[in-house]
Amino acid sequence: MERKLLLLGLLRQQEMYGYQINDLIDIHLGSSINLTKPTAYRLLHIMTEQGWITFRDEQVGKRPTRRIYSLTESGEIQFQKYLKRCLVQYEPTEYASTVCLAFLDTLPTEEVLLLLKERHNSISEKIASMNSNESHHGSFQLTIDHQIRHLETDLEWLAEVIDRLESSDGELGDEIYIHPPSQPDVKGEDYYE
Repeated sequence: MERKLLLLGLLRQQEMYGYQINDLIDIHLGSSINLTKPTAYRLLHIMTEQGWITFRDEQVGKRPTRRIYSLTESGEIQFQKYLKRCLVQYEPTEYASTVCLAFLDTLPTEEVLLLLKERHNSISEKIASMNSNESHHGSFQLTIDHQIRHLETDLEWLAEVIDRLESSDGELGDEIYIHPPSQPDVKGEDYYE
């Protein structure tokens, strides 16, 4: 629902062509919504079939034809339904890289610290990048502000974990500590497969 709401909302503001929609999402909302280009085009196609949006093909000079999408009256009604439903319901945020935190104790502390510091730097860079972008008008800026707040909170929490590991000989707390069986040395494995 949220992906369709985003696309309908963008088209509600103005007519847009596919590349323009994807570019806007990549630049400004890439870390708050998982919407790939193929998925965006598939959803635009589905919403066209549902009558929520329409399109016209436009060719400028010798450039390839581009499809310009716009919202229909039916699309406006659906946008309002999605918006109201989304504002009322709460769904916990899912973080793709959270599961790995449950297994920190399976790696040597020194390695965990290096990896978490790399993660800390990555989040810091993302925040700096988002803060350097131009402000958006109206409530669209709230989406960016919300995203930044989550990243800042994650950064603060991550700094606390790093401090805790550095000051406590790598122990995170025995009350939930699961001691794994000994593992073979996997030197040379790529962390980023």
